Amino acid sequence: MARICLHGYVSGKVQGVYYRQSTQDQADRLELDGWVRNVADGRVEVLVEGEEGAVRELAAWLEQGPADAEVTEVDLQEQPLQGITGFIVRR
Repeated sequence: MARICLHGYVSGKVQGVYYRQSTQDQADRLELDGWVRNVADGRVEVLVEGEEGAVRELAAWLEQGPADAEVTEVDLQEQPLQGITGFIVRR
């Protein structure tokens, strides 16, 4: 299966609810590469790349997030592969 890269933003109650750490846990489980970080306006920004099926699985998970999150919107766009290795939480 082909590798793809998605970049975008998650809106709602997504800061202060372990959203970034939970995203990293899911990405690690799916063997994906990329990063996640909080944005000053209250959203979470994410860039993820890997096998298409796994990337799509994480994208679907982002719409729910961890138990305390209240996701209102996920806006992801396909991007060229970045060649990132590993998945990190950016501060």
